[in-house]
Amino acid sequence: MKLFKKILWISLAVVVLGTAGFFTFAYNVEYSTGFRAGKITKFTRKGYIFKTYEGSVDVGGINSSRGMVSSTWDFSVDGSRKDVIQAIEKAMLDGSHVKLSYEEKFFQFFWRGDTKYFITKVESHDVK
Repeated sequence: MKLFKKILWISLAVVVLGTAGFFTFAYNVEYSTGFRAGKITKFTRKGYIFKTYEGSVDVGGINSSRGMVSSTWDFSVDGSRKDVIQAIEKAMLDGSHVKLSYEEKFFQFFWRGDTKYFITKVESHDVK
């Protein structure tokens, strides 16, 4: 019986530590980095319990025989990144084109945002 309890406690510890390690990895490690350029079309703070910042950027379109087909890309912003939030709000009000640098996470957790793409830097660009 003593051996059984020991095995049970060791198994429980392995499961708890393994789960904690997995979530730490999935929450903090980035899968990829990159950037998208375009014009901010939407930026909101939403959620009932977990408030997250979500937005969309119009990354351009493709000319077809019937006109222009728009393509949007959705992103999230970490609520602690006040500099990024202010830069996005300013770019949206100015109507300027922006370059959005982002990190893609392995998983999307509902309390962090609606997407796996988190904006890390915003640069405004004048289009001529």
